[in-house]
Amino acid sequence: MKTLLLIGILALAPVVQAQSTWPLWSSYQDHFVQKDGRVVDYERDNLTTSEGQSYAMFFALVADDRAAFDRIYRWTTQNLGDGDLRSNLPAWSWGRKPDGTLGIKDANSASDADLWIAYSLLQAGRLWKQREYVTVGNDLLKQIANREVSHNFSASVLLPGHTGFEHEGSALVNTSYMPLFLFEAAANMQPAGPWKAMAASLPSLIQRSAIRGFASDWTRIDADGRISPASPLDSSSDEVTGSYDAIRVYLWAGITPASMPGRESILNSLYGMSSYMKTHSVPPEVILDKQPLIRGTGPISFSAALVPFLQSTNQPNAAAQQATRLHTAWSSRTNLYGNPPRYYDQNLAMFSLGFTEHRYRIQSNGEVEVPWRR
Repeated sequence: MKTLLLIGILALAPVVQAQSTWPLWSSYQDHFVQKDGRVVDYERDNLTTSEGQSYAMFFALVADDRAAFDRIYRWTTQNLGDGDLRSNLPAWSWGRKPDGTLGIKDANSASDADLWIAYSLLQAGRLWKQREYVTVGNDLLKQIANREVSHNFSASVLLPGHTGFEHEGSALVNTSYMPLFLFEAAANMQPAGPWKAMAASLPSLIQRSAIRGFASDWTRIDADGRISPASPLDSSSDEVTGSYDAIRVYLWAGITPASMPGRESILNSLYGMSSYMKTHSVPPEVILDKQPLIRGTGPISFSAALVPFLQSTNQPNAAAQQATRLHTAWSSRTNLYGNPPRYYDQNLAMFSLGFTEHRYRIQSNGEVEVPWRR
């Protein structure tokens, strides 16, 4: 009887505790997340972005860390969303202003971060059964549809922010802001929104904006429907490239489930990177829309981002090679990747390793599945 009772207790323990651990998330928190929930990029003058907040919310959800999730969400609401994400899009950057005070540096929004925040709230509300998260996530999703989606072209398109990306009948967009599964998840929650149509048009957008089979950083959509890779709107460069933004396109494609419509078309559109990695041990840092096509060696985050992509394109040896390169960069001092550990590297590593270690999976309807919930 004692043995049977012990077996029964052990069988129930995981359900009662419902707690999982992710050592990399703990190290990430120690280095990048303040106690109040603010995520800091130390290499950019201690800047905080809505992107950083959104990614950290997702990682906390994957780790089943409800306390951290709520701190990050509350800080984001109060400091980027003027206290109300149901009515306000979060500002994209917060930090030290020219007068020396801390606060919002640029009030424009970043639609990719907004999508990730809404997605994380909706998934957290579903998994943790928190009504507030679902309500706020749904309202934020409606704001994105109303304020960050343009209907001035043959297909609706997600703009990078709510102002400044449409000029004289054309628009500048960023395909790394558009994970297919985020669109599908949004369509699942709000069928009347533009999400399903944007999911359907995304494979063509990525294919037509690619640079010889490599994802581009920025894409121009003209009034006549022409789609082409473009230089950034902020004039930081006049070069047309595929680099630090575009690397996420491969990552998102790699973690998209095979059962999701459009996923195979996106993978096929990225044949340039797929072919390149068959004969090279390190990914390129920059793809140029001119000769020479390739410039530089990508950092470890590029290798991390490509692991799920290479797995999805049936290149297990190339995927293992990139995973080895990433793991070689692990530091026993910080338990993070790189020396020093850089904000962007860690974020892409977290997405990649969380996926390859089976800490999360995306389902065909866009919802996230986590082992601790099962």
